[in-house]
Amino acid sequence: MQLGVCYYPEQWPEDWWADDAARMVQMGIRYVRIAEFAWSRIEPEPGQFAWAWLDRAIETLHAAGLRVVLCTPTATPPKWLVDADPGMLAVDANGQPRGFGSRRHYCFSSPTYRAQSARITAAVAQRYGQHPAVAAWQTDNEYGCHLTVLSYSLAARAAFRTWLQAKYKSIDALNTAWGCMFWSQEYRSFEEIDPPVGTVTEANPAHRLDYRRFASSEVAAFNRIQTDLIRQHSPGRDVTHNFMGFFTEFDHHDVAADLDVATWDSYPLGFTQDFFLGAAEKARYARTGHPDIPAFHHDLYRGMCSGANKNRWWVMEQQPGPVNWAQWNPAPLDGMVRLWTWQAFAHGAEVVSYFRWRQAPFAQEQMHAGLHRPDRSLDQGGVEATQVASELKALGLHATGDAGTERPAMHARVALVLDYPSLWMAQIQPQGADYNPMEISFSAYSALRQLGLDVDIVSSRADVAGYALVVLPAHLREDSALAARLANSGAQIVFGPRAGAKNQYLSFADGLPPGAFAALAGVQVQRVSSLPPGVLDTVNWPNRALSGNSHWREDVQLQGAEAVAHFDDGHPAVLRHGRSWYSAGWPDAAGWKQLFSRAAEAAGLATEVLPEDLRLSRLGDCLYVQNFSRSSVHYAPSNHAQCLLGARDLAPQGLAIWKLQPSA
Repeated sequence: MQLGVCYYPEQWPEDWWADDAARMVQMGIRYVRIAEFAWSRIEPEPGQFAWAWLDRAIETLHAAGLRVVLCTPTATPPKWLVDADPGMLAVDANGQPRGFGSRRHYCFSSPTYRAQSARITAAVAQRYGQHPAVAAWQTDNEYGCHLTVLSYSLAARAAFRTWLQAKYKSIDALNTAWGCMFWSQEYRSFEEIDPPVGTVTEANPAHRLDYRRFASSEVAAFNRIQTDLIRQHSPGRDVTHNFMGFFTEFDHHDVAADLDVATWDSYPLGFTQDFFLGAAEKARYARTGHPDIPAFHHDLYRGMCSGANKNRWWVMEQQPGPVNWAQWNPAPLDGMVRLWTWQAFAHGAEVVSYFRWRQAPFAQEQMHAGLHRPDRSLDQGGVEATQVASELKALGLHATGDAGTERPAMHARVALVLDYPSLWMAQIQPQGADYNPMEISFSAYSALRQLGLDVDIVSSRADVAGYALVVLPAHLREDSALAARLANSGAQIVFGPRAGAKNQYLSFADGLPPGAFAALAGVQVQRVSSLPPGVLDTVNWPNRALSGNSHWREDVQLQGAEAVAHFDDGHPAVLRHGRSWYSAGWPDAAGWKQLFSRAAEAAGLATEVLPEDLRLSRLGDCLYVQNFSRSSVHYAPSNHAQCLLGARDLAPQGLAIWKLQPSA
């Protein structure tokens, strides 16, 4: 467990660098990420490289004993490059180029920009690939940030046509798959097909889904160019990319296939303000962040890498104070930066890196806090980072080697399946304005965590053998291969509404939903309804417990399943068929907990009703108890556990770590 920080030597006087490096070491920082936005300083004129400043910056960090995470600077191509090649710019849905003056102003499909990206990546990797300070690499920065995955440029149009021809082989096959006989949409050749944008009303959903698949594959291909070059010139170093929160514009599993370590940028307060939580929840968690937002992404990105790199992940940017980009930007309560850091470690993070070392007094992010204020004084985030480093050292957890060695393992018995094509399907055809597949996935995850369960978030391609409970909250895509693995897994299986409803072309699944999952679920969906805000169905459970249902409801025909809970009108709301459970609607928190409690009991998993906003994580032989509430909480683990940090009485924003004793 190690700490890092994001640093921008090009933004500060050079006579500050050595002092900054010394203070980083004193604070307990080991990894320093640099240069992700430095292209104009590295190459101020075409083909003229100015390496001297970066040489000195890396040497300064190295002399202090710090490990460098060096980035490719391709998220911010310089003005001279844009002027020389304006066709490299991404184009938005209104036909406007995404112009110079901020960042991420390139199109993933531009062949000329791919060549420039390869050129600068090779130059940086050749110069620093063997430097002893360089421990890891980051490709680009936050792929797709500011909604830049989907581009409608001429380059993207040409690449899309090539992609379609490779997929369908013949235009007749495409016309059939897309249902182009509807509204006279038939094409005579692939050269007639444009991106699905600017149409009078909704474009063909199959066309839109394929464009999402195509755009996602372009991100993976763009990233692969860089990872291949880095490994060629800097073998033996970890290669990573920093993903984002609640971001679904490309399939992260495909990009992560070319990485050694998945990282993500954790901003709990910003995500709480900007995403789908209700007004009351946003107010309640305004200064702590929803406790399950970071955890959801920790468990998601922990499941990205596979093979020898399985479960390797970092937080590359940890919020240290107020941010600048959310609708509202409150300051975290004192203690939250420490708690967020420990929460990441409790979910298996190798490194937690703070953004940023010092708040910038200029430009777009000047209102974004750092570990230090612009005058170089220590801010609250820096105080708490120092405290975490001290605690790691006292516990013997502050490793002195490189990240990734001797990592304690998580042993979650619950898997939640997150399938990016299914997310795209629901986004393209939500059928209700507020049907958000990430929201229902998060709601299911949060209910599992509130029951004290550890969760792995896995791909639809993952091996689910060994899990006791597998949850599919929003798996719209018909998936016979996954259905077969689920049938052979021996796990209890929970399907959310709309499971298996669509085939790969976003048409109805054969035999009506849930398609390939029908034999497992024992139901057939006859009719669906999206429910407007304010329309709430009551769900009645056998023990007289009540829960609510909103957003979505299905009328189902029993085909072997039996009803476990009913809507007020007597129609089945939750059904069970052997090891499978099917929700015919969108449960509220109480409904999810009722359903998961029953499924977990059938799976032999122990659950517990935790105090509100208390969360548990088990890593190796330790239990991490985290209090996200504004009140003191008492929690006493069983089994004669030994307290390593904290106590049974947790202060607000408090933490306790318990070493668990082996069961008799």
